[in-house]
Amino acid sequence: MSRSLRHGALAATAIAFSIVSLSACAAGNNAETLKVRPDNAATSVGSIKVQNANVITQAEAEAEGPAAVTATLFNDGTEAEVLESITLPGTDVRVTLRPAKGKGPVEIPAGGRVILGGKGNASAVIDEGREATQDGNVQQVVFKLSRTGDVALGANVVPATGYYKDFGPSARPEAPKPKPSATPSASGSETPGTPSGETPGAPESPAAGTEQQGGTAGSQEIPAG
Repeated sequence: MSRSLRHGALAATAIAFSIVSLSACAAGNNAETLKVRPDNAATSVGSIKVQNANVITQAEAEAEGPAAVTATLFNDGTEAEVLESITLPGTDVRVTLRPAKGKGPVEIPAGGRVILGGKGNASAVIDEGREATQDGNVQQVVFKLSRTGDVALGANVVPATGYYKDFGPSARPEAPKPKPSATPSASGSETPGTPSGETPGAPESPAAGTEQQGGTAGSQEIPAG
């Protein structure tokens, strides 16, 4: 093999190796760390990137309860952004946003990220989960940012099972069952302390064989004259 051919082969090998290395780094920074899957929705607008977006419903198909919007939002800009709202076009449902700690808005720091869903992260809860979504569908979701504006994409609707189990919504608590009330029966009851056959409050009749006062007391026998 000539020297020029050898140099060409070595250069091609080096380029191929560089591409493989870059691919591995990219997978390590995104897919491994953030568990981003190829079938999860992702998009970007300006300095905002949304990855791993899903709508997660209750684990049981017939279970009533809220659903959750999950996603990872990156801010590559130099100023912080606030996630003002999440809407589901075509529905009237409300999505309640809560930060990971305390109260207030969900903020995406400059050069940072915010994760929606999962223990210890911010949350986006849909109260009427079953009314808005259906498992297996693709639901349009709009993230409204304070500076960037609307970022829209189609999110997969999946139940909270398997990979999504720890990111799904909590089940709606069951209403407590009413306790039976103990109502005393009025039939066959007697007034406490009253002997059977007597009327409460009636004067006591004199005992049989008792002489009435003044019947013979004080009478004197007249001596025979």
